[in-house]
Amino acid sequence: MHPDLILIGARLLDPATGGLLRHTALAVADGRIAALGDDHEMRALAGPGTLTLDLAGSVVTPGLVDGHLHPVHGAELTDGLDLSACADLDDVREALARAKGALAPGAWLHAWGLDPNVFGDRPVEAAALAPVLDDVPALLQLFDAHSMLASPRALELAGVDGPRTFDQAAEIVCDAQGRPTGLLLEDAACGLVGRAAPQATPEEQRARLARALHGMAAAGLTGGHAMDANGDSLALYADLDAAGELPVRLRVAPWCQPGADAETLHSLIELQGTGGKLWRTAGVKLFMDGTVDNGTAWLERPDCHGESTHAFWPDPAAYTHVIGELHRAGVPTATHAIGDAAVRHVLDSVEKARGGGPLDVRHRVEHIETVPDDTVRRFAELGVVASMQPTHCCDFTRADHTDNWSRRLGEERAGRAWRCRDLWDAGARVVLGSDWPIAPYPPLAVMAGARHRRPSRDLSLPPHGPGQALTGLEALRAMTVNAAYAAGEERVSGALAVGFRADLSVFAENPVEVAATELPELPVRLTVVDGRVTHRVGNL
Repeated sequence: MHPDLILIGARLLDPATGGLLRHTALAVADGRIAALGDDHEMRALAGPGTLTLDLAGSVVTPGLVDGHLHPVHGAELTDGLDLSACADLDDVREALARAKGALAPGAWLHAWGLDPNVFGDRPVEAAALAPVLDDVPALLQLFDAHSMLASPRALELAGVDGPRTFDQAAEIVCDAQGRPTGLLLEDAACGLVGRAAPQATPEEQRARLARALHGMAAAGLTGGHAMDANGDSLALYADLDAAGELPVRLRVAPWCQPGADAETLHSLIELQGTGGKLWRTAGVKLFMDGTVDNGTAWLERPDCHGESTHAFWPDPAAYTHVIGELHRAGVPTATHAIGDAAVRHVLDSVEKARGGGPLDVRHRVEHIETVPDDTVRRFAELGVVASMQPTHCCDFTRADHTDNWSRRLGEERAGRAWRCRDLWDAGARVVLGSDWPIAPYPPLAVMAGARHRRPSRDLSLPPHGPGQALTGLEALRAMTVNAAYAAGEERVSGALAVGFRADLSVFAENPVEVAATELPELPVRLTVVDGRVTHRVGNL
């Protein structure tokens, strides 16, 4: 049988060693790498239906995989006004006023990417944006996607006029008189108001998701670990996959929320392994806390406002029980844990679960923004994957600790920001991702951030914790070799070897050798998923 695709004139990069393979060409058949050799040998395998591409010295790596992203939620969230470039409240007001002027009568204004640092020392509340939003229903997502500002009109339409009680650590923030300030914390509170807004049609959802995924492929991504399966997510993936329009391979982890009973756990276990050609349900996503910036992380000591003192699960022991049940069923878990107390509790729960079940279940902790030394060491000891997003450190904190995140934590804990280097050196498997839509998804920018740790909007500014930077090769491994390991796919993914998946990212130059500050601009020449070209520059 002839190959479907042949790539010649290539430099094949081995992420295990950082060196180039002796081969200059590869052949692909049935979605797998079928042969490696020189240009002449691979050309000889071609048949009438084979696509042969001369890469003219471009560098091929195993396909880059984002270790943590939210495709459906991100496609929905980023459909509104982007506020991420706003540096202060005046910028925000001006952007909102322009968007408001373009609204149809009665329409809702949606915005995303709002940085709490623009409020300075003022409370994060809708009054700070008056009078721009006073007469229009508006929902402004803060950058962390764990909090939202709702305008007075939006609260009125949602019937929210005071505090509410939730089964998870969520809150409608109210003033001393019990009136909502507009700030909504965590999913349950945000959803209460969000459901009052007009909802996208299935056709709109599908189109948005397809655009986002094709953008990811053009950026060099071949896969992603999708950390949600909410709403219509699985149906949308299945629809695109069945139509041959899914350009990125997805590993999907549905959520398990506080209050999950035995029936819920059984349903999550039964979902495992379901999917299609390029997507499958694998693992379960949980939350142990919220975020530092909105005071809902779980810290061992309160932040400077006396906040971040509670777990997302009102009863942390219930979380531990769920981890044990999933572990015994052989289901890997990925837990959002940002604060030191949250990360410690997750590790404690995994350690307890390992005493009563299989040892080869690969659990993960997502984010890990500030942890002490004794916690760092435990990741390798327990075999827990450290899934991290260095661009959060780059773009939402500052080297001088004048940002909201650092001020809330104080100098000691802010000095332990995103300890990628320490975790790597301690033997942990570090996986990198974007957490899109929280930060942009282009993987070269994610790898660059892990290396330079500087604000992407101004690379002349000093890095935050330069001693925690990874090398170019380590950053590449974290999005190839380690991503494959975290998914339990190291025998089929993460290497350029015969029999491995033909998920390939192709660059104009070697991404390991390109300077970190220049890496985001490195041209992506070709992306291949399951042997199918999902992105190709015009001159290739």
